[in-house]
Amino acid sequence: MKYGRKGVIAAMMAGSLLGGGILGATVFSAASSSAATATPSASSGSSSSSSSTSNRAFHPNEDPAHEANESAQREAQENAGQVPTVP
Repeated sequence: MKYGRKGVIAAMMAGSLLGGGILGATVFSAASSSAATATPSASSGSSSSSSSTSNRAFHPNEDPAHEANESAQREAQENAGQVPTVP
């Protein structure tokens, strides 16, 4: 009977370790996969970064009021079809 209890306890410990390992791997996998697939959302009024605009075509703002406040470097980048990196 004494050896039977040790076997049951050993089986319970092994099952607990296995269950904890599976649970930990599941949680870690879900956390890392959701972080890898998260896409940044551009809010209106914020400047666009090159990573969030790489999948869409760039359309420059040619409004006269906007053009009056642009630097020559920014206008050159817009004319070249690039996403502006300067103010």
